[in-house]
Amino acid sequence: MIAFPVCKINIGLDIISKRSDGYHSIETIFHSVQWTDVLEIIPNESSRQSAEFKSSGLRLFGPKEKNLCIRAYELLSEKYDLPSVKIYLHKILPIGAGLGGGSSDATSTLVLLNKIFKLNLNDNELESLAINLGADCPFFIKSKPMLATGKGEILEPISLKLKNQFIVIVKPRAHISTAEAFANVKPTKQKVPLKERIQRPIQEWKDCIKNDFEPSIFEKYPGIRNIKNKMYKYGAVYASLSGSGSSVYGIFSQEKNLSAYFRSCTIWQGYL
Repeated sequence: MIAFPVCKINIGLDIISKRSDGYHSIETIFHSVQWTDVLEIIPNESSRQSAEFKSSGLRLFGPKEKNLCIRAYELLSEKYDLPSVKIYLHKILPIGAGLGGGSSDATSTLVLLNKIFKLNLNDNELESLAINLGADCPFFIKSKPMLATGKGEILEPISLKLKNQFIVIVKPRAHISTAEAFANVKPTKQKVPLKERIQRPIQEWKDCIKNDFEPSIFEKYPGIRNIKNKMYKYGAVYASLSGSGSSVYGIFSQEKNLSAYFRSCTIWQGYL
C-alpha cells in the first residue's frame, strides 16, 4: 500500500514562553502543502524481522532503527501483534527545512499500518499515538488547517481561505536543527492572539503575523533573510520562514515561476 506524505508550512509562529518541562509554548497555524514523499508498506511474510526499512532519494542521516517510520511501526507493535513488514521511503521533502517531512512520514506509517492490518483505529486514536512521535505529528492525520498551541500538539480547526493562492517554497542549503533554533529564540507574549490576526486580509499579514524564529536565524544566516526579501520583491502578498527553518515560502495571488532566481536552492511551486 502506498501513501504520499505531504508537508506543512507555518503561518505565524509565536513563541509564548518556556515551559518547566524544557519545551516552549507556541501558537502557530499549520497548513498542508502537496509537496510529498512516497511511502510504501507491504507485509513481509518471508522474514521474521519486525520491519525492514529502505530508502531512496535524499540521503537520510542516522541509524535506520531510529528512523521515525520504524519508530511508528514499533509504537503500534507495542499495542498490537503486527506481522513483519517492508517499509520503503522515497525521500523528496528536504530535511531540516521546517516543513515537517519526517513527522509526516511517521504519521503516514501509522495510517498505512492501520489500513493494512485493519486495526480500525479512528482519527482521535491515531492522533493520540502520533503525539508520541513528535509534537506536529497529530496534524498530519487530517492535514486540515489547524491552530496549534501547547507544544504544537493541541489542535483546533481554523477557517482559512487560501484556495487558488500560489505558493513558492525555497529551501537553501543551510540545515537548521530544531534545537539550534530554540536555543536562540526569545519568547514574547503577543497582545492579539494569532487566532484573531489570521482573520485579517492576507494583504495585511505582512504587518501583523511573524515567525519568532526569524530574528535569530536571519542574523546567523543572512542568505535566508535575502530569500524572504526576494519573495516580496517578486510580488508575494505574504512571505515567511516555515517552522524553525530553513525553508522560506511566499504566497502569491497568481502563478509565478521563480526557479531562475534561486538556482542554488531546492524549490517547489504550486497551488494551495
